[in-house]
Amino acid sequence: MRYLLLPALAMIATPAAAETIYVSNEKGNSITVIDGASLKPIATWPVGARPRGITISRDGKHLYVCASNDHAVQIIERATGKVIADLPSGQDPEQFALSVDGAMLFAANEDDAAITAIDVRGKRVAFQVDVGVEPEGMATSPDGKWVVATSETDHKVHWIDIAGQQMVAETQVDERPRHAEFTADGSKLWVSAEIGGTLQIIDVATKTVEHSIAFKPPGVPAEKNLPVGVRFTPDGKLALVALGRANQIAFVDTATRAILAYVPVGQRVWHLAISKDGQRAYAANGLSDTLSVIDIAERREIAQIPTGDAPWGVVIAP
Repeated sequence: MRYLLLPALAMIATPAAAETIYVSNEKGNSITVIDGASLKPIATWPVGARPRGITISRDGKHLYVCASNDHAVQIIERATGKVIADLPSGQDPEQFALSVDGAMLFAANEDDAAITAIDVRGKRVAFQVDVGVEPEGMATSPDGKWVVATSETDHKVHWIDIAGQQMVAETQVDERPRHAEFTADGSKLWVSAEIGGTLQIIDVATKTVEHSIAFKPPGVPAEKNLPVGVRFTPDGKLALVALGRANQIAFVDTATRAILAYVPVGQRVWHLAISKDGQRAYAANGLSDTLSVIDIAERREIAQIPTGDAPWGVVIAP
């Protein structure tokens, strides 16, 4: 079922945002475009087969999306919604990360057990690095030195030296790591472990796990508690974690690392994004075919917006 939920939109506490939200629909082979002020879909853009990872170019002019079954990263012109190029990305790209300057894109190739570095402007493969089985989560460090990849099957984080074009270290983590996110200062890496039911904090200097957070939402069976997407608020004080089939978002205090709240959302919440002003989060509900809108200050869901089939990734642009 697709629906807009809540009290009426007039009752939403947070002010309207002049932003645009883009949602990749894994089974819909499309991108849903949502107006941040009205919280209504305004367009649906067809893309390649099984779109998952999605992000925005550094200059804001283009979207990049992993068309996994087409074995390509597609470039979409934001002004028109048209796919203007397919980048060579290796087999079955699921997620990717942009270099700090935006010139390079690093795609996780599940079928190749490798990371493909793509020269965006030249539309060519710059280099490829073998990693563990089923790489998925990708992140680049704020200093531009590292790109990391999580291996779902090997339960590891792989550290790739971008300048040296090689993997130089591995960190063992809990079962089935799905997402990685650097803190703004680059000193820590937060990694979700889907089957482990945890989020682990890695010290970047030593590349060792220094802390684990176990999620146990009340009334949720352990087998449905599946942490996936992780995002920090702009001030760095909170981390919001999507808990998959637990159908909840966890709020974590980044200083104390305590879980502050669990917020119910739609079914199989996968990835999320946070508005630039830090007032709202948007979370993709893969089995509800909706996007949850969360008031961060009030820690509650304030709306659900219809999307395409099986929404997976979310990104926000001004």
